[in-house]
Amino acid sequence: MKKLVILLATVLLFNTSCDQSHLQQAQVPVKPGNTESDRVLQAGGKKEKEEEQSDSSPGTVKEASKDAKTEERKNMVPAISATFERRTTPQRAKWLAEICYQKTEGTKFTPLDLAEIALAETGGHKLSSRAVSSKGAMGVWQLMPERAISHGYLPGEMRDDEKCADAAVHELYEKLDMAKGNLSRAKRYYCGAGPAAKAYDRMRKRFRAEILKEMEKQSYQRVAVNYQ
Repeated sequence: MKKLVILLATVLLFNTSCDQSHLQQAQVPVKPGNTESDRVLQAGGKKEKEEEQSDSSPGTVKEASKDAKTEERKNMVPAISATFERRTTPQRAKWLAEICYQKTEGTKFTPLDLAEIALAETGGHKLSSRAVSSKGAMGVWQLMPERAISHGYLPGEMRDDEKCADAAVHELYEKLDMAKGNLSRAKRYYCGAGPAAKAYDRMRKRFRAEILKEMEKQSYQRVAVNYQ
């Protein structure tokens, strides 16, 4: 009899344990499986995200920035020409302004950078290609004979405006390295060192301001024409 009671108690305890186990299993949250439509929506969302990332990729932004930069460079040319024209003939002013654009294309410099140096160097000499300094610097951008040679030109070739401008860009790159990437300092180094270089730099900045003022004036004129 005692054994029968123990057996019944064991069976009851086992059944209670099973019920609690089932109850615990029922209380565990079950993650529903994805339906076919869910998978289609998820795939579509992923594709849209990839397309958005593609639309705003660095390449697209870079291309837009490049177009804006090109437009800005082109807008400098008429202002440079107008500023040059105050020192030389209209034909030569336009010619030199175009050279400033062409020779700085694809470089770290702008047409304005090359134009202000030309004005500082030979603006008082009608931007003449035959200008020669007391030290022997030649051309519109006043390259010393040894500097012209270092850039692959004969000194006499500095009378050629295009070759002189090309040599000036190479010279400016060298000065930029010396200035550790500081463009303003590199332009000052272009003239040399000492008091003369400081005076030159002040003059260059005045010419830069003159061109920028001309750019601003022409910008207002373009806006006014568009509203007519």
